[in-house]
Amino acid sequence: MKKKFINKKGLAPGNLEFHGEIVSENSLVEFIEFSTHKFNRHVSSNIEEISSKIDLNNQNWLSFVGLHNVDYLKIIGEKFKIHRLHLEDILNTDHRPKFEKQNNYLFFVAKLFSKTDGTTSNYEQISIIIGNSFVLTFQEKESDVFKIIKTDLERNDSKVRNSKCDYLFYRIIDSIVDSFYYSLEKVSSDIEVLENQIHDNPKSENHKQIQELKRELILLRKSAYPLREAISKLQKESSELISQDTSTYIGDVYDHCVQVLDGIETYRDLTSSLMDLYMTSMSNKMNEVMKVLTIISTIFIPITFIAGVYGMNFEYMPELTLKWGYPIAMLVMILLAVGMLFYFKKKKWF
Repeated sequence: MKKKFINKKGLAPGNLEFHGEIVSENSLVEFIEFSTHKFNRHVSSNIEEISSKIDLNNQNWLSFVGLHNVDYLKIIGEKFKIHRLHLEDILNTDHRPKFEKQNNYLFFVAKLFSKTDGTTSNYEQISIIIGNSFVLTFQEKESDVFKIIKTDLERNDSKVRNSKCDYLFYRIIDSIVDSFYYSLEKVSSDIEVLENQIHDNPKSENHKQIQELKRELILLRKSAYPLREAISKLQKESSELISQDTSTYIGDVYDHCVQVLDGIETYRDLTSSLMDLYMTSMSNKMNEVMKVLTIISTIFIPITFIAGVYGMNFEYMPELTLKWGYPIAMLVMILLAVGMLFYFKKKKWF
């Protein structure tokens, strides 16, 4: 984290340099041209080839994968007249989610979460630019989050196919907000599993798992709060690029984002309660161990006393000469142990 900020120190505003971790070696451009009666899709690593196919008289969606390729962004920036500060934000993969309005386009940054089988969510930064006849998305790596949207675009009767770019823009933001639900569902499942484990048999590794859940929720919260602000600002912004009908849909996305934040706060409270439950369970487990050891020690105190007395080896001790002295002493010790165990059981001390 520190390297990202150190590398940016002293750089001029609008400096086009990639800041982040390269998560995809390939740089691809997917170009989708669509209208009510038209659908064309091209995928290529040659930005000049894709650029030559763009017709701004039609509706266009360009999806870029691999932000480390700065040359791609320079070409697109010139093609669509994107401000250098926004290009700089695209290349900074640790940027805070935000929304900004430019003269000829709208700029939106968010964090996109994807399904994972690991302990923490996979996430990436996605930047979106919408113009009069184009939508540009910039991703760190390939993902199937927008697969449903692309499938709908292939259908002649789909709303996204028969709408302008602002509806596509809404669908992309909606998919981003929905991606938070995947992570929340995983957190919910992990909390339930951990709660059962801690109730049945708490282990030392449970503490680490709870801490991982806390870090996961901190990451979700850090991404969701500014995303809510960005969507709220987008909803209130008056722009000819967003129709009134699409603005209503964006209001629905805002409601979903609020629900996500409510879920995050709920799971944060549950995780804190889980930590308290873990500490209590571990304390009870330790108390059980100490209780057993205490009972064993208490039983052996009188037995040890008897063994100590007859282990002093004085010459004149009347019991030492008895033929049945040893068996009698052992019997007394056994009776003492059984009697104490019976007494402890009657008192329900174990």
